[in-house]
Amino acid sequence: MNPSIKNALISVSDKLGLVDFARGLCACGITVYSTGGTRKHLEGEGIAVRDVSEYTGFPEMMDGRLKTLHPKIFGGILCRHDREDDMRAIDQHRIEAFPLVVVNLYPFEATIAKSGVTMAEAIEQIDIGGPSLVRAAAKNHAFTAIASRPEHYAEILAQIEATGGTTFELRRKLASEAFAHTAAYDRAISDYFVSQSAPEAFPATMHIELKREEVLRYGENPHQEAAVYSNPREVGANLVTARQLNGKGLSYNNLLDLDSALAIARGLPDCGVSVVKHNNPCGAASSDNIADACRKAMDGDPVSAFGSVLGFNHPVDAAAAEYLSTPGLFVEAIAAPSFSAEAVEILTSKPKWKANVRLMQVGEFTDRRPPLQTRWIEGGLLVQGTDFEDDPEAEWTVATKAQVSPELWAELKFAWAVCRYVKSNAIVLCKERALIGAGAGQMSRVDSVEIAIKKGGERGPGSVLASDAFFPFPDSIHEAAKAGVAALIQPGGSKRDQEVIDACNEHGLPMIFTNRRHFRH
Repeated sequence: MNPSIKNALISVSDKLGLVDFARGLCACGITVYSTGGTRKHLEGEGIAVRDVSEYTGFPEMMDGRLKTLHPKIFGGILCRHDREDDMRAIDQHRIEAFPLVVVNLYPFEATIAKSGVTMAEAIEQIDIGGPSLVRAAAKNHAFTAIASRPEHYAEILAQIEATGGTTFELRRKLASEAFAHTAAYDRAISDYFVSQSAPEAFPATMHIELKREEVLRYGENPHQEAAVYSNPREVGANLVTARQLNGKGLSYNNLLDLDSALAIARGLPDCGVSVVKHNNPCGAASSDNIADACRKAMDGDPVSAFGSVLGFNHPVDAAAAEYLSTPGLFVEAIAAPSFSAEAVEILTSKPKWKANVRLMQVGEFTDRRPPLQTRWIEGGLLVQGTDFEDDPEAEWTVATKAQVSPELWAELKFAWAVCRYVKSNAIVLCKERALIGAGAGQMSRVDSVEIAIKKGGERGPGSVLASDAFFPFPDSIHEAAKAGVAALIQPGGSKRDQEVIDACNEHGLPMIFTNRRHFRH
């Protein structure tokens, strides 16, 4: 049964698109009932509105806390139009039926996101009547349509103009979205009170509210389905909210790799560029200009860099774009704070891959990053603090007889910044603030050392080596010395630290202990 709509109840905080929607309803002969600020807003636009207080015979009071909580409102929303007893009841008590309810809620989340907001201010933005109206309409969706977001207006109005009412299919869809809306609203309030009463890093319960942004072509492999969801509570530079300037849609693997590329780039000093392949950096570099950093990063491992994704911590300029357009280079995607108009023109017109390269403008980097990192495992969720803060150099110690020159200190600092983003066991070889070799994900640390040295090749002499965790044996030191490594940096903390220090002293190599590990599984 699709009741014809004669009356609509409207009470909203977000008034986007409301005036045109209300005008359209009035043009269809629908009487609009409204309250407080919504009524004044519509009347100010010349729209005829019947005041809810006039209809119920009960005035608004307590600064608007009490206005719609009345049987003449909820009876009109909850009545079942195919039940004679329900229809007799509303006739007997002179209740108008409301087959259309247009309600959105007080801006609680927007309020608590502001700095300096008091709990008293937050409490006043906890909506009581709004969620009750939304839930009542959604419960009775067999007969009542609930518009809880401005995006619903066009489709609802189109159906009313065509048939005088709405279809059951639309009402059911709207009800589903309405219940999700009130559930998210209640979770936000609950999370706020938990944070105020027990500001712990890991609360007793955790709620995650995600919105599907896109269904992807497939996941890591073609037989796996995949989608990307956004977290409405997270702000700042990220790929989910980035503006795509060119190329086809991102794949599941593109998103993973670009996320890593951005994380690495934002951790690099000065103008920094990272090159990622299969979620590990195969190139990274810093310089005083972004074009030079780009060149150095791509030169780190040119073979692996073919078909890679890039992360920039500064805008992509024309010089960097010209370099990337060099014949023989192929880039899948680039993420950066922004792209100059010249850079976009070059990247989308010069190289052979011009039509396919994804250009993702993520916006300026800020200090705000997710405080927690999550990973699903079977049966639950692992949660930990995010590992992105710089390590305090005041805690670093030179463990060897040989000391570290200022030049080597800068090189070691760069290598340490890159190493934390390589999968464990992680070893990186760096030279002139550029990654020249990486050993990643090996079960033995010495195997990672040998891979990094092999990647570094003839560039190895004079390089520095960083390890994400301690060396359990001195064998890695001997391999590094044979390759001409000039200095090492590692956390320390092994039972055999002294053996490792002795090996460095044997070869005259300086080594820093950072006293902090950076495993990345």
